[in-house]
Amino acid sequence: MKVTRNYLTLFTIAGIIVALDQWTKNLIRVNIPFGGTWLPEGWEALAPYARIVHWKNTGAAFGMFQEGAPIFTILAFVVIAGILWFYRQIEPSDWFLRLALAMQLAGALGNLIDRLLFDGVVTDWISVGNFAVFNIADASITVGTGIMLLGVWIMEKREKGEQAENTRDSEELESESRVGIEESV
Repeated sequence: MKVTRNYLTLFTIAGIIVALDQWTKNLIRVNIPFGGTWLPEGWEALAPYARIVHWKNTGAAFGMFQEGAPIFTILAFVVIAGILWFYRQIEPSDWFLRLALAMQLAGALGNLIDRLLFDGVVTDWISVGNFAVFNIADASITVGTGIMLLGVWIMEKREKGEQAENTRDSEELESESRVGIEESV
């Protein structure tokens, strides 16, 4: 029951992100010709900074390692299996890691679905400045990684604080013991 509840959280978060990712990619494929750009009417001044485009990616996130679709398809399966295996070992209280892994799972699944359905090609559509065109799955992986790093930082900070407190408590006990010994002598 506990394992089922843990995985329910993982699959709910990942499922919502995958659904949003696939829905937006489908909107782009249906409504914008490949290589085309779209901005709401009156927003044309934003074009150099942010726009919606229809682009295809055969590499990794943000257009890296083009033509690596077969490798990234296999890698996605490995990452998904690793997340599913590792997730059950996480403490229920570690929400940073749980959320991070759910987002990374969603990103891997969202782009894997594209690769499997569209001959190794992932639809990208978010274009910001001169940065590589990306999609919600790519953003989910990136934000998930950021959340994971933040969680690790917070956990390390908390552990250092606890260690400092334990050291202070030990020193106080030691000091009290010395005082007690000196008084009895």
